[in-house]
Amino acid sequence: MPLIPSPTKDDIALLPVFLRLELHDIIVVSHTSQALQAYDALKDASVLGFDTESKPTFVAGEVSTGPHVVQFATSDKAYIFQLFDATCTDIVCKLLTSQTVLKAGFGLAGDNTQIRRTLGVEPEHVLDINTIFKAKGYTKELGVKSAVAVMFNQRFVKSRKATTSNWANKVLTEGQIIYAANDAWAALKVYQALQSGA
Repeated sequence: MPLIPSPTKDDIALLPVFLRLELHDIIVVSHTSQALQAYDALKDASVLGFDTESKPTFVAGEVSTGPHVVQFATSDKAYIFQLFDATCTDIVCKLLTSQTVLKAGFGLAGDNTQIRRTLGVEPEHVLDINTIFKAKGYTKELGVKSAVAVMFNQRFVKSRKATTSNWANKVLTEGQIIYAANDAWAALKVYQALQSGA
């Protein structure tokens, strides 16, 4: 099988922008009633886009207390769970350990390690989409930006400011909400495109 190089930053910069979910498509889940409604919307899905966010660590040897936010996305909505509320955490753990809901995302080894350490559960039925690209002959791990470029010939815009922001804050900014939701949603879109042979 021929090895396929990943698109470069310069290649991606020339592409048209990938349309993303906006605020009206995103539900921030921080209370018991919201968590129960979100679970009803997500529990029967065959596949969800999946990602987590954690407050960054800046001191050598400092252990992250994350994940502080866990995101799941359907084809048209994203749910951002904050983990201050016990019911929110319980629902996240139910979805993470579901054997029937596939959780698809990118670079999930670190996320899974943090989930085990902080939430005390073993994520089940989780797919790192990079395994599909590796099987297709891609030489490097693709992040969501590269995968969107490969599958849709479009540029996925990510805010560097949001990446390194404090995800443990009780109130997330609009930028954080859009960033977190679209990481999970774009992963689902890439997975669906791979499955359809696009």
